Order: sequence, then structure tokens, then C-alpha cells
Amino acid sequence: MKNTYAIVDIETTGTDPKTDRIIQFGCVLVENGEIVSRFATDINPDQRISSQIQHLTGISNQRVAKAPYFEDVAVTIANFLSDTIFVAHNIYFDYTFLSNELVRCGLPELTSPGIDTVELAQIFMPTALSFRLKDLAEELAFSHKNPHQADSDAEVTAELLINLEKRIRQLPLITLEQIVKLADHMAFQTKDYLAEILADRKQQQETPSAEIEIIFGLALKKKTAPLYLENLYQRSYPRMKKNKEKLYGQKLSFRKEQGRLMNLVYDFFNSQEKADLIVEAATGIGKTLGYLLPMSYLATPENPLVVSTASLLLQEQMLNKDLPLLNELLEQQLQAVVMKSSRHYIDLARFYQTLQGEIGQKQYTFYQMAVLVWLTMTETGDFDELNMTRLNHTFWQEVGHLGLESLNPSNPFYAVDFLVQRNKKLQQSNLVITNHAFLAEESYRKTPQLPSSSYLIIDEAHHLSRTLTRISSHQLSVTAISKRYQQLLETNKILTWQNLVNHDQQISHLIEMLFDIYGELVADLMDLFPEMIRLTKDDIKVLSQDQFDQVSNYGQDLISRIQILYRDISIVTEKIAAYFQLHQASFGIEEQSDVHDFLALKEKLNSEGETFDQFVTFWEARYLHWLEEKSQRIAVEDLAAQVLPETRWYSRYQQILYLGGTLKITSDRRYFAKRWGIDADLKVIASPYDYSQQARLYVPNDSLDIQTASPERYGQYIAEIIGQVAAKEVRPILVLFTSHDILNRVYRYLRLPMLQENREILAQGSGGSREKLLKRFLLSEDAILLGADSFWEGIDLPGEILQVLIVTRLPFENPKRPLVKARNEYLTSLGVNSFYEEAIPHTILRLRQALGRLIRSEEDKGVMFLLDQRFIKASYGKRLQKALPKDLPIINHSFADNLADAHDFLNSDKNSEK
Repeated sequence: MKNTYAIVDIETTGTDPKTDRIIQFGCVLVENGEIVSRFATDINPDQRISSQIQHLTGISNQRVAKAPYFEDVAVTIANFLSDTIFVAHNIYFDYTFLSNELVRCGLPELTSPGIDTVELAQIFMPTALSFRLKDLAEELAFSHKNPHQADSDAEVTAELLINLEKRIRQLPLITLEQIVKLADHMAFQTKDYLAEILADRKQQQETPSAEIEIIFGLALKKKTAPLYLENLYQRSYPRMKKNKEKLYGQKLSFRKEQGRLMNLVYDFFNSQEKADLIVEAATGIGKTLGYLLPMSYLATPENPLVVSTASLLLQEQMLNKDLPLLNELLEQQLQAVVMKSSRHYIDLARFYQTLQGEIGQKQYTFYQMAVLVWLTMTETGDFDELNMTRLNHTFWQEVGHLGLESLNPSNPFYAVDFLVQRNKKLQQSNLVITNHAFLAEESYRKTPQLPSSSYLIIDEAHHLSRTLTRISSHQLSVTAISKRYQQLLETNKILTWQNLVNHDQQISHLIEMLFDIYGELVADLMDLFPEMIRLTKDDIKVLSQDQFDQVSNYGQDLISRIQILYRDISIVTEKIAAYFQLHQASFGIEEQSDVHDFLALKEKLNSEGETFDQFVTFWEARYLHWLEEKSQRIAVEDLAAQVLPETRWYSRYQQILYLGGTLKITSDRRYFAKRWGIDADLKVIASPYDYSQQARLYVPNDSLDIQTASPERYGQYIAEIIGQVAAKEVRPILVLFTSHDILNRVYRYLRLPMLQENREILAQGSGGSREKLLKRFLLSEDAILLGADSFWEGIDLPGEILQVLIVTRLPFENPKRPLVKARNEYLTSLGVNSFYEEAIPHTILRLRQALGRLIRSEEDKGVMFLLDQRFIKASYGKRLQKALPKDLPIINHSFADNLADAHDFLNSDKNSEK
């Protein structure tokens, strides 16, 4: 191909081409995949460059003062771009701005064809963490010394284009053909660029890749389920230090605390004396290797080790970081499979079906194209490999997996289905990695998805109680049910499903009856909800049995009718599903997709029916009932869900070890054992850290009185504190909130000032999922991350990454919130002091978790600012202080003094202080 690509980047005084001006132009010419020429110049904009732009680009007013005006170089630029294809990273900005400038100088507007590398990267690098040029350059290991300078950005964009074209040329031909068909919405002539590559490749004799298989028109990476090969000779567990060091070789260093944990784990599971054991081990001692290594001597595919951890991110870290390191040491390797909810996986048949319709909206087709590329890369089909989405777009709902039970063995994609493949891998794995939510959901599944075993380790066990309670919450949204019914009518699903039954009058009539019953159900639910709302007062309305008993006669009639309707729906859908099951071999792939839709509706309706029955019949003290007016939601939650022997999964494991960094949070060593309803000892592996030398806790004595301050003033105060810390410490900063409202206020206050300082600020609820924000934070040298809720817990940030932590207030739950109040009343009814036995331990747990983010090795140093004087002055303050490490210095001076001391501490040589 003889095309010349002009890769352009411009820096400007602002974003408005009518009033702003170019201050730098950079262009790199590429031919045949190689850079052949470069041109760059500063430009005098004949107006002041703002401090924000100067800081962002490094281009000062003094620097451009002697540069040529755009009028002086316009002809040169126009000539340089003639007969080229214009390429830019976000072409909409550069092309339009530059064209306007050329017209302003009396030259013709740009007419060159254009290509956008942002869109190309989004499609052909689907697993990239970010599509900003800086982040792509880092991922691809390009040299990018001067981000936001036109010459450097143009150079990197040229390298990116060359890299992307190589990827495009390596794709299976059928994948590229499908992408070109979907590419109508791509910017400028980007589709033509792809079509030209496709035409060029069709003229060549290409050998198909041995790693790719074509199934019903989809190119997929071949998947393997390696057989578990067991060493037949007897292996001895390395109990002694010298044996461990011999095993480690040069790859690992012996750590005393980790070695103690290994022996403890091995002895517990090998002795089989007790069913449960709770172990506290400090964060950062290498807990994961501390239990995986000894278990490699015990676990087999027939009796695997099941590990449950707190989050999807920690699952990923175990699989991709800890396990490969450990397997380098082991003769008998651990072979792992990850188990998570089916909604995290793509259903190939459902995705195929999206390709059969008309071309959709731009974002929809971009997801389709990116997935086509991803399917040539992935062996798991796990959406978490894609960092670009929260899965809340319609597309992901339409292609998400509905579970193994929804699959038709006659479907051409069945043999390569990702959940089918996962089950094959499960049979050959001696390590099963799951998460607390998936484990908790075992209690509500008809068929368990996790294997029973002698060995279960619950890592980050301090999160287990909250997860069990959350999963026990069953909710039903009247608004969502009504909306779903309207969508079924609008898409004429009744006719679609009737067409599947081959004129079977009985089943056709049942489908018609289902829609009639569903319509009555929606009407009755819509009538019942106002009857319920009248019984309570708050926005989120907790409903007691006494209040429920006051429902009107009309409301009681509606409840009875709704229960009958749900039972009728269950009977009718079961008969229809049985017909579909009997005739599944006769359905084509499109018809199978329609059957999937029906089965999904059946499961949803039956689940909602069970929730409704629980809501109106479960009135023991342990069940919390509440209504949410805005979404017309009813919910019932089991406050005793954390009693483990009552779960369905507990008895399926012969022994369970509960492990975490914060399991001794009060003087009561049986705190968690009592909450979980188990007979278990607590063993504590002493922390190796010297907090007197490694950490500081600062509680400013001049902090704002947060009890009396307005939300606006409080948000401003927090923003001011963060700004001062950020000015002093050019390093990553994590800020933890207890309120999303305050977090959002602070983000609004800080976003522009931090942008002017070229400081990235990340906020929960803005810019992607929790996992994506954490990954971006890990890659940054000086980002500020604002988080609440889950950011207090279950995140793994190496100590060298995080040295500054700001806790905006003590993490108490608001006792006035209806759900918290109801939970406290339940505890009181059991004779439990809800403040000292629930609120205080929960706050201690979160403070210790926060501190654990800072110190994860004996070399780490970190500081925590706690902006809440109650820690010092409140009657319970001493109790909170005693729960933290004894040798942790707690400094209660002015904020200015604290900040100066923190700066000196972080920049001092730790060893010189001893």
C-alpha cells in the first residue's frame, strides 16, 4: 500500500477554534509501516497562554514569543499535509481546529481523508486499561518523554498506528470482514482504511493461524483444559526453615511469619481435629503464598482446595500474580480455575445473534467490533478482561451468559461455550478460586456450582459477614417488572414464542395465557405498592409486622391475588419450558436465542415470586422488610444470614480456615466465632512491622467540627485539606469517605484545580468500575483516588504505591438510617449492645483495614490523616486507639504541623531513625 499517513498533533490555548489558537504543531509521516519524515514547530498564538495550559504542555509564553505566527507556517503545513491521509488521536479535535486555522489564514479547508487512532485502539486493543495516548504508550512500552507536546504526541501516535495496523493484519480474515461491515459509525474515513487493508489481505495467500478455530462464522481462540498430572512419588512438606529455603532457591526469601502461617495451615488441614480455625496474619507477610504452598501438598482435583476471597480483583491477582510465582517452585503444581457468576461471561450464541440484525447505534457496534477482536484473544470469555465497561449498557445485557442450564447441547457453540469449558477445567483443577459473593449465593442455588471438599480457605474473612447479609437480601422492583412487561409487548415476544411451538395449540394458548397473567400481575403490583407505602414514613421505609398487619382489606386481597398469579406463572412457564426442552434439537441458532430469552424470563419471574412470598410471610425477628418509594422496590433481608451452620454450603466442607489481617478487633477473641455461630479458636501471627518507625497517624487538633458543619462547608474543608496534602506530596493519595454526597462535592471542587496541576483525580462513580479505577491508580505516579464503601476494604495496593492516606471521618454507619436502625434494634432484641458490639467493632475493623493499605512490608512507610477529633475526644476514643498497633505514633497537633512532620517523615531514611 502506497498511502502516506500524516500523523498530526496540535497543542492549543483552549478548545474553541473560534477564539483559541494553536501553540504547537507536530506531524510525522508514515509509509509502508515506517516513519519517513517529521515536522514540528512552536507557534506564537498572539494571545496569552493560561497557566493551566502552560502546566499541562510545558509550553510557556516566553517560549512562543519568538516562534512564528500560524500565518507564517500555514502554507508549509498545508503543503506537508497534501496528498496524505490525516491521522490523529481524537481526530475530531485536531482536524477541525487545524482546518479552521487554515481557513482563517485564507487557505482552503482540509479535505484529506482521516483516521482516528482512539477508535482503532478501542476496537483492536479491547483489553487496554485506558485509551488515553499516555496510557497506551506505557502499555506498549513506547518512549513518551513529553506528553501533551505536539512533536512527542505525534511520534507516539505514529508508533501506535503502526502497531495497530500490525494487529489488524494478524486478525483472522473473517473477523476483519465482520468488523468492516459494522464500521459505518467510525470517524471520518477510518472504515475505508480498514476496508483497504481487508482488500489487500484478500489478494494474498494467508495461512490460517493454528491457534484459531472458526465456529459458525465466529473466529475464536482455541481453548485447552490441560489434564492434571499427578506425581506418583511421595513428596514431603518442607516444615523446617532450611527445607523451605532450599525449595525457594533464589526466587523467594524466607519470611518467619509466612513460614509460621504455612505450618499452621498444613497442620490444621492435615490433622483434621477441628472443623474451623480463625487466623489473623498481618497484611503483606505473603498470606496467599502462605496457604497455597502447604495446600499444594494436600489438594487434588478429587479433593480440591477452594479459596474464597473478597473481590474479583483479588481473584485476578491470585491467578495472575501469586500462582505463577508459586508454580515456579513446585514439582506438583497447583492447577487453578476461577469461579464467578455466569453474568461475567459472554454467551457466544447470544453474541452471534446480535450480529444478525441491522447495524445498531455507534456504541453498540463499537462493543460488537471490540468483542470480535477479543474472542480471538480470550480463553475465558470473562468480561473482566475488558477494562472499558461496567456492563450496564444494553449490549452487555444482551450477550451476557444466562448459566449452564440455559444452554442447548445441539447449539453449534455448545462445545466451545466458555462455561462448558470452565466446567471441564474444574474437573482437572486442584485449586478453585472464588469470591465471597459467589460462595454466599450457593445457599440460593438449586444445584451447587462449587465442589464439596475437605479444604475451604476464606481469605479476607472479615468481609464475609457483610457479604452474607447483602446476598441474603431479595428485592423486587415493581417499576422494573412493569417496564419488562412493556418491552415484551413492544417486541411482540408473544408471537415470537408462539412461532416456536409449531402450531401446538395447547402450548400456544399457554403462551397467550402467560401474557394475560403477567399483565394482571403488573396491575396488581402497581396497586399494592401505594397500599404498602401508606404504612410507613421514611424515604427508605422499614416495615414492621405490626405495620404490615394494618394493611387494608383491599391490600390483603391484592396480596392473595399476587401470590396466586405468581403460582400460576410458575405452572405455565414450567409447561412451556418443558416443551422447549423436548424440542430443543429442532431449533436453529436464532430460535435457540429466543428460547434463551424465555428461560431467562421464567427464572426472573420465579425468583420474584419467591421474593414476594418471603416478603409477606417471613416475619421472624431476623428478617428485615423495607420499601423504596422511588423505584417501587420491596425487599427482605436476613439479619442472621452470617450464621454459617445455617447456610447450605457450610456442611459441604470438612474443614474451613478463616484468614484475614483484622480478625482480632476487640478484647473478645471469639468475636467473629460468635457472629458466625461456630466453635473456632483464634490464632494470631504477630505482625513483623515496626509501626514506630514505619507509620504515623495524624489527627489534626484544629480540624473542622464535622458534627455541626454544613455539607457544603464540610466538602470545601476536605477539598482544601486534600489540596494542601497534594501540593506537599507528589505521590499517590487515597482518600476514604463515608458519604457519596461528600465525595462528589469534593470531586467537583478538586477536578479543575488538579487538572491545572496536571494531577489525575479519580473518583468512585466517575470514570469506570472500582477495578478499573484501582488499576489506573496503580499505574499512576501521583494520582488522587476518592473512594467510599468498598474502597475501605479488599483492595491490594503495594506499600510502595500508597504512602499517603486521608480518612475523612470515622467510618461509623449512620445510626439514623432506617436499615441501620432496624439492624441495631434486632441486635438489641438479642441482648446485644449494638454500639459497643456492632458499631465500634465495625469502625475498628475499617480503621485497621485502612492502616493495612499503607504498611505491607518491612520496608514500607506511610502516613494516615484522620480528620475526626472524635478519635481523640470521644468517650470511646481510647477503645479505638487501643485497637490499633501499640507502637503506632498518634500525633494530635495542628494540621500544618502534622503536614510538615509527615513530609519530613516520608522523606527521611527509616534506618537512620533507629
